[in-house]
Amino acid sequence: MAPLNVLMVGTGEYTTGFVGGGMSGSDKKVGVVGLTLFDLRRRGKVGKLSMVGISGQKFPAIREHLEKNITKAYNGLDTSFTSFPPDNKRDPEAYKAAIDALSPGDAITIFTPDTTHFPIALYAIERKIHVLITKPAVQLLEHHQKLLGESRKHGVFVYIEHHKRFDPAYADARHRAKNLGDFNYFYSYMSQPKSQLETFKAWAGIDSDISYYLNSHHIDVNESMVPDYKPVKVTASAAKGIATDLGCAQQTEDTITLLVNWEKKNDPSKLATGVHTASWTAPQKAGVHSNQYFHYMASKGEIRTNQAKRGYDVTEDEAGLMWYNPFYMKYAPDEEGNFAGQGGYGYVSFEKFVDGVTALKEGKATLDDLDKRGLPTLKNTIATGAILEAGRKSLDEKRSVDISEKDGTWSLQ
Repeated sequence: MAPLNVLMVGTGEYTTGFVGGGMSGSDKKVGVVGLTLFDLRRRGKVGKLSMVGISGQKFPAIREHLEKNITKAYNGLDTSFTSFPPDNKRDPEAYKAAIDALSPGDAITIFTPDTTHFPIALYAIERKIHVLITKPAVQLLEHHQKLLGESRKHGVFVYIEHHKRFDPAYADARHRAKNLGDFNYFYSYMSQPKSQLETFKAWAGIDSDISYYLNSHHIDVNESMVPDYKPVKVTASAAKGIATDLGCAQQTEDTITLLVNWEKKNDPSKLATGVHTASWTAPQKAGVHSNQYFHYMASKGEIRTNQAKRGYDVTEDEAGLMWYNPFYMKYAPDEEGNFAGQGGYGYVSFEKFVDGVTALKEGKATLDDLDKRGLPTLKNTIATGAILEAGRKSLDEKRSVDISEKDGTWSLQ
């Protein structure tokens, strides 16, 4: 079977590493999506590549950036792609023409503002295109369930890019949690420095919040670790004042904490608590781009992991002390000059999607099979979607929000 053709929707930091007219200042200086797909094409797993944004005028600079920082850095790695809209046009709905140029059975990746995930994904699904969506899948539980229904109707694989599931320590923790008894308590923290608000200023606090953006990681990890439990209530709290002083919209929260009540599915007397905190106003020189850690406690044991400080630090006169994370994306080339980050969990996440689509198209797996593998599919992330919307609703309405599920249909009260 021919390799999978993929359209990249969104041309920003995570796709290309190109932000504000130049290379990103974050830990994703050459992006993740584009580099990974270019390498998967080199390996024969991916075929034709295309990319769509709103402004075609950015593409000459993006191509120059990719040529300089990927092609020349990785032994001539091919970074060619077809782009939409044309270089002289701006079109907020260019994704439609780009998707229309695909064939049923092709795929797209969506790395765009949260509010756009649902319409783009639905447009693709209705045309029998497989879809990878950055987290959060969507902002509304209603939309999550709509996409799930439509994906089954059209027989396409929809995968949420929760790459923390493939972090070796997190994956090992999820496996060990199976033998630790009943879930009791989960605490997580994840942050990014204030500088990221320059990148996100156009949408931060307007189209989405820091809980959707970062809490989504650990809520998904929590959900995937406790399949015998279901969330029943969410209470949210937020801090404000820093982002607004940096020029963000007045409603922008700095730090959001969600308190989640869980209940065992077959024994409602057994309860558990999840506490998830996310911030995008962390200090600029904390030594890491993203602090990230969690503590899981169960009836027979507990797990603690700090995925920011992994025993690997580098000190430079100018930058000072830094903890790097090559386990996520390893940008150092191999001895022949080729990209060598195939084992990084940022890369693995995309390869799992490509392999899932290929298995489905070749008749080696069904959608049910892919769900049973524990991949971050729409079905396997629905509780995360419910918790995230309940958190937003709790902040907006200043109250706790109940979550219920009956006969496979989820709702908020």
